[in-house]
Amino acid sequence: MTTHTLSPAERAWALLEHLSDPEIPVVSLRELGILRDVREGASGLEVVITPTYSGCPAMGQIEDDVKAALATEGLQATVVTQLAPAWTTDWMTEAAREKLRAYGIAPPHACASEKSGASNVVQFAARGAKAQVVNCPQCGSANTTETSHFGSTACKALYRCLACMEPFDYFKPY
Repeated sequence: MTTHTLSPAERAWALLEHLSDPEIPVVSLRELGILRDVREGASGLEVVITPTYSGCPAMGQIEDDVKAALATEGLQATVVTQLAPAWTTDWMTEAAREKLRAYGIAPPHACASEKSGASNVVQFAARGAKAQVVNCPQCGSANTTETSHFGSTACKALYRCLACMEPFDYFKPY
């Protein structure tokens, strides 16, 4: 089946399937869970994206990249930024988590909301709660320490491995 026998929405999905995140080029927007939907609305094609957090500086670039990718096949779309439901790291695929690790970024642990059955609910850690271990993506050691709650971007924390002494980002769970 050629792409010309597909609907515009199906063609758009195919074009956007491997569009990478501008901050983490080894992971696609779909694998990260940022690309939420492609639909045909009354005023044409709509691509729905959800930012990893409300102040994500990459959203303008992502919108431009989506439009440019679609334009390669003559498609035009309105890019809709959808804030609710809020993005969660639980939307990341396993492939995205493995690609992050291979790229040198420790993937996020599961969110507390996933364990409790709640969805996107802020939960505070109990006093004396033990922090989860973040394994080094380079050597796999659990002997790591957080050096800054904010890493290369606000959605990541900066860690250092005490075994191999390499710094690395940890994608914080949301």
